[in-house]
Amino acid sequence: MPQATRNANETALSLLAYCRNNDWAGIDPYDALNSKIFTALPFLNCRLPRLAMTQVLKRSPLNIRSLLFIPKTQNPKALGIFLAALVKLDRLGLLEDKSLVAAMVENIARQRSADDSYWCWGYSFPWQTRTLIVPRLAPSLVCTVFVGEALLDAYEHSSHEGCLRMALSAANYIRDKLYWDVGDSDAGLRYPTPASDSRIHNANLLGAAFLARASLLGGGERFLEPAWKLARYSAGRQHADGSWPYGESPTQRWIDNFHTGYNLCALRQVGRLLGTIEFEPFVERGYRFYVEHFFRENGAPRYFHNRTYPVDGHCVAQSIITLLAFKDLRADSVDLARRVFGWAATHMWNERGGFFYYRVLPGWTIKTPYMRWVQAWMLLAISTLLLEETVSLRVGDAQPMTSCV
Repeated sequence: MPQATRNANETALSLLAYCRNNDWAGIDPYDALNSKIFTALPFLNCRLPRLAMTQVLKRSPLNIRSLLFIPKTQNPKALGIFLAALVKLDRLGLLEDKSLVAAMVENIARQRSADDSYWCWGYSFPWQTRTLIVPRLAPSLVCTVFVGEALLDAYEHSSHEGCLRMALSAANYIRDKLYWDVGDSDAGLRYPTPASDSRIHNANLLGAAFLARASLLGGGERFLEPAWKLARYSAGRQHADGSWPYGESPTQRWIDNFHTGYNLCALRQVGRLLGTIEFEPFVERGYRFYVEHFFRENGAPRYFHNRTYPVDGHCVAQSIITLLAFKDLRADSVDLARRVFGWAATHMWNERGGFFYYRVLPGWTIKTPYMRWVQAWMLLAISTLLLEETVSLRVGDAQPMTSCV
């Protein structure tokens, strides 16, 4: 077994133990509004103080959440990512406790958004956008997609009918409540709330990929037309250099690592599930931009395409996942994925604690162990890397992965 694989194996098991020992609960870069201060001092509970506290805590080099009475929580999106990772680890034979997958499914079921006839999920904290506040556990497109994809992973792994039932209900929620279109050339999914009229590309493409997968696993044809329209709309908004802005509004024009990774994985999944090569030119152009702009020579991934820092744990994880998914497009993709992991293991891994740090900046590191943003994603990324290495050793060359998660 190669040294990199042994190190990834040991890291995955240590990280799994850390997450499990914490009951899959933790703090989050965006959980400031869980502070009891907003209940005790209601005059602070308005837009500008909410935005300010969120940004201060997100950027702080010190974790002061205990002073602000912010509890650790289980985040439904993190639970979905954990489930996807557990399925991979079980396939690898690395789960000593075989009940973990079923227990995570049950946990996800308990965390569903209340007062809705569909299965759907939201974040474990309220969060303030520039214009509105999204309540805690309010149904969210992106949360629901990642949980739904993981449930489909679990269904395909163990034929658990309950997983399929929940996932198809989630797809119906997206189709019925979040999808909109104006003719053939303009379509989208409402995010961050069902009342939002937004054009956000990773939301569109993640939703399209999930709908296409749900259709093939029993959801029928009602999901196919939205999947086509969403994919065509957001593919058509790709820049000539292969990049995508986060969204189409004037305040959403940034280009970042992990949302670009989402777009690429999801668009390829749509094309493969729908049996078309229509989106391959967009994927090839986008992947070329991704590799050429988001990585330093030493393997450190950039957050933004045009600046070196920060190096963010979420970007590390999505970089590994994306590079492995597109190994057929560039011969050095797997090697680059290994270098990304190696850089993170050297610069962001806390050996004693068994977790990854949040961000590396010039001259200092934010060492806060965010559960959803970093630990869940890194467990999924490392399990994906281990699965790639194992399959490659067995058959010589594994097929590229198609799933977003």
